[in-house]
Amino acid sequence: MGLMISKLGDILMSSFKGGNPSRILMLGLDAAGKTTILYKLKLNETVTTIPTIGFNVEEVSPNRQVSFTVWDVGGQDKIRCLWRHYYQGTEGLIFVVDSADRSRFEEAREELFAILESDEMTRGVPLCVIANKQDLPGSLSPSSLADALCLHKLNGRNPWHVQAAQATTGQGLYECVDELASMIKKSKR
Repeated sequence: MGLMISKLGDILMSSFKGGNPSRILMLGLDAAGKTTILYKLKLNETVTTIPTIGFNVEEVSPNRQVSFTVWDVGGQDKIRCLWRHYYQGTEGLIFVVDSADRSRFEEAREELFAILESDEMTRGVPLCVIANKQDLPGSLSPSSLADALCLHKLNGRNPWHVQAAQATTGQGLYECVDELASMIKKSKR
């Protein structure tokens, strides 16, 4: 019995490690912290970043069971029209929001729903929203950010999770990755 359970665990984990890494798309408005998150997951270091013009792509393995190829695409207004070229084959979406910048929540919500409603985006793709910059005064809690982004309107169309995080320290990032891995596993069944 124990051998059978062990084999089952190996089969489930092989969908992430040892096989092809899951293709993850990380999007969000400019200055939300996407590149800082990518390199915190990749190097476990806080790196000084500049606005991303184009994209960064890295394979990250934040723990032994998970391997992702993460596409971090610039979030400036003029670049967002290019996001759709990265949608095909996406197995998980990380949408990063500066949870302290209340003036941009409406813009973030509009962009997120445009992504999810796009014909090029995989239907039902698991979504993890990172409520970044939790260390800043006035940052919204994950539940308040979910309300501000109207995530409840997804009505089961896409599995979603909102994770409080602080990219510079790594707080919340590994929980986000674990939750996204779990949602991807469920969607592949």
